[in-house]
Amino acid sequence: MGALAVVIGSGCGGAQHARARAPSPRLAGRTARAAAAPVRTVSRLDLGRSVRGRPIVAVHIRGERPGRTVLVVGCIHGNETAGIAVARALERTRARRLDLWEVEDLNPDGVAAGTRQNADQVDLNRNFPQGWRPLGRPGDQQYSGPRALSEPEARIAYDLIRRIRPSVSIWFHQPVGVVDESGGDLGVEQRFAAVSGLPLRRLTRYPGSAVGWQDATMPGTTAFVVELPPGRPSGDAVRRYARAVLALSR
Repeated sequence: MGALAVVIGSGCGGAQHARARAPSPRLAGRTARAAAAPVRTVSRLDLGRSVRGRPIVAVHIRGERPGRTVLVVGCIHGNETAGIAVARALERTRARRLDLWEVEDLNPDGVAAGTRQNADQVDLNRNFPQGWRPLGRPGDQQYSGPRALSEPEARIAYDLIRRIRPSVSIWFHQPVGVVDESGGDLGVEQRFAAVSGLPLRRLTRYPGSAVGWQDATMPGTTAFVVELPPGRPSGDAVRRYARAVLALSR
């Protein structure tokens, strides 16, 4: 697994030659702002490939005072893409207290085809080990695949979560417009609901779901579903959902 790290906002100082011209006020102002800017690292990691060979990438943003580790998955169902915009907005954050991992799109084949399922016609959110059982047939809305973790996309998420052990994992879906009581820490879910403006509800729990697997197998962590409203979110909505993610990072 490769990584490219970029450090942003670091300042440095050095002695000037005695005959050097004094910096202009404008340049001095820019230098002062750069020195005061928070330092963060942004790493992009190639996690693997989808069934059709499309790359699946994680972005890791670490502030100068890392908080709790938070994972955001912008899209797992290919016809539910609103969360991708939230993940991209979070990549621009300058929050100091941050240890944020993002997978914008776990199902690029489904996004390309406009389908809920991946290219094997499997619902990836029924393909995780916890409670997995056969559901439907290829192409059915909730076809769970031939076995748990049969799909490369599900294995990628499974491996990443086991590696980084996020304190909080947020999986974006559509189109119900609620925060789901998914079985983790209710206080975490309530906090996200309060900041995002989405109501908190308990939705049906299904076998083989990503959040069900993490909540059952990683004590002390919380994974939950955020069902965004239908359609493309407005800029204000995207910023509000991003703020809700950041509220859980501190």
